[in-house]
Amino acid sequence: MLFKHIGHAEFWMETENGIRIVTDPYDAGCGYPVRPVEAEIALVSHHHHDHDAVENLQGNPLVIDQAGKYTPDEGVKITAVCGYHDEVRGEKRGETLMFLIEADGLRIVHLGDLGDRLNPEQENELRNPDVLMIPVGGFYTIDGKQAREIAARLNAKVVLPMHYKTDYNADWPITGPEVFLEGYDQKDISEDAEALRVTKEDMMCQPKVVLFKA
Repeated sequence: MLFKHIGHAEFWMETENGIRIVTDPYDAGCGYPVRPVEAEIALVSHHHHDHDAVENLQGNPLVIDQAGKYTPDEGVKITAVCGYHDEVRGEKRGETLMFLIEADGLRIVHLGDLGDRLNPEQENELRNPDVLMIPVGGFYTIDGKQAREIAARLNAKVVLPMHYKTDYNADWPITGPEVFLEGYDQKDISEDAEALRVTKEDMMCQPKVVLFKA
């Protein structure tokens, strides 16, 4: 499977048989340039402007924005699990969806705008991801330290940090990925990646953390 980080919480994935999946597409108000992305499937964790701009996507994708189990293609299974956008069971910012994508023999997890620790049921559903996309910037979501703890509890093999401060959103009250990265050896971190290709057979060769070029 091929991965590209479009920006913020938006990732683009392509399976071996050409199914393209986009997570949490952002709009221009996010500060990032709106890049043209074509997809068959769009996963929307919640309806905030920096996560649900499906109108900017090309290809008339199927939009999944409700909890449940889906099989949008013969080789793709998606489970959408409810979580909280804050540490007080959604009282501040409501709920967020977390997605488990099963394709190409891989388990891929995107945690949306998770703002609280996972409960045992959520952990059990999302455990052992080959690739984990996790927010690390704090304030609106879990912070870097909490993200490290969650990645460890889930036993994630490859972690793709997201939802952190960059030059595009420099005025947001969130942090960069530095606190999250403190828990890893520099040799286990790949920075400024253009893209990432992962197969079940090469998991042992992958870096533990991948930061994409902004």
